[in-house]
Amino acid sequence: QVQLAESGGGLVQPGGSLNLSCAASGNIASIDNMGWYRQFPPNQRELVAVVTSADITLYHTSVKGRFAISRDNAKNTVYLQMNSLKPEDTAVYYCRLVTGNNHYWGQGTQITVSS
Repeated sequence: QVQLAESGGGLVQPGGSLNLSCAASGNIASIDNMGWYRQFPPNQRELVAVVTSADITLYHTSVKGRFAISRDNAKNTVYLQMNSLKPEDTAVYYCRLVTGNNHYWGQGTQITVSS
């Protein structure tokens, strides 16, 4: 079993920055893709960014140039640096890890961008 622990969410003013992290633990053989998704009410979930095992990154159009995803394979951790945050970035952010034929989700962390 694999567990994902997210941290770094919270309240920030427009134009501010936050850094999310997601650490994986448990029975991990090798990790393929690591990514971040966000969910808007009621249940709309979208891909924010993903980084492959080859360090290829992909971003949602709305966050390109503002967010940066990275991974530390030694720590089984994925990060999301979020800059120039906007109110429309407000959502619950989830990390996702793909290993082999399995995928795992973090518990979610709330990001609120408001003045």
